[in-house]
Amino acid sequence: MGTENPSAPSRAQSAADRNPTRSRHRPGGIVHENTRHTTRFTVIGNHLTQHPELSLLAIGLGCHIQSLPAGAPADIKSLAARFKEGTTRIAAALRELEAHGYLRRERVRTATGRIITRTTSCNQPGHRREPANTDCPAPPPRPAASDRAPQRRPRKALPAVPQPTQAAATALHQQATDLLTTLRRLDSRLLLSATDTAHLVPGVIAWLEREVTPTAVRHALTADLPDDPLRRPAALLAHRLTAHLPPPPPYRALVGPPPVRHPLRTCEGCERAFRAPETETHCRDCRTTAPFTR
Repeated sequence: MGTENPSAPSRAQSAADRNPTRSRHRPGGIVHENTRHTTRFTVIGNHLTQHPELSLLAIGLGCHIQSLPAGAPADIKSLAARFKEGTTRIAAALRELEAHGYLRRERVRTATGRIITRTTSCNQPGHRREPANTDCPAPPPRPAASDRAPQRRPRKALPAVPQPTQAAATALHQQATDLLTTLRRLDSRLLLSATDTAHLVPGVIAWLEREVTPTAVRHALTADLPDDPLRRPAALLAHRLTAHLPPPPPYRALVGPPPVRHPLRTCEGCERAFRAPETETHCRDCRTTAPFTR
C-alpha cells in the first residue's frame, strides 16, 4: 500500500536538465567583458554606432569627434594629420555626418574680421540644446549687412590746377592728354588713371598756352622726384602745375586798334604753342633761326 513506484519520476525535468551542455545564448556571437569607466570616457548613443546608413568611417569619425574636448580642431587637415585616411575620404565622411545631423559647420566672422569655420558636434540629432559651459569664448554676434563693410574715409580731392582759356582748351586738349599719358615712360610711378588725367589736362594746357614747350612741361613735372614711393602721383603733379606755373608771355603795346587774335596752334618745328594765321606752320623763333619749306 505504501510501496513507492520506483519507475515514476520524482519531478519534471527541464530541457536544460536533460541536456546540461546546451547554452542559453546563441552560439558564436559577441561576448562583452565590460568594466565600468570612472574617468576619461564618452557616452555615445547606439543610434550613431549602429546607424544603418552611415559608413564605418563616418561612424568612427563621429565617435572620435564627440570624444574631442571643446575647442579642439576638427577641420579636414587636422583630421588627416591624425589618421591614415586621406583628405578626400575624411571630407566625404564629414559630409555624411553633416547630412544626418551629427555635425554642423558654419562660417562666422570673428571680432577682428577674419572668416573661420565653426564646427558643432551633435550627439543627438534633432535635439538642439544650449551648449555646455566649456569656458570657450562665445562666437561674436554677426554684424548687420550695413555694418560688415568697414567705413572708408572719403578720399581727399586733388589740388586745383590752373585753368586755360576756352580756345586753348579746345585746341591743345589732345596734346596735353598725350603728354600726361607718356609720363609713365619716364617714371613708372607716374601711372595716372583716366580720372586723374582728366583733372590735370587743363593745367597742362595752361602751360602750353603760355608758349612752354611740351619738353619743358615734362621736365617741370618729372624733375627731382622723391625716391620714396608716390602715394598719389596726381596730387604731386597738380601741385607742380600750380606752384611752378610760368608767367604769360609779354605782349608789346600797339597804338591803334587791338591786334587780331589768331587761333592757337602747335609749331611743327619745336612743338610750342603759338598764335598765327592758318597759313603759318612754324612759330616766329623757328622762322628766324632755321630754314624751312612752306
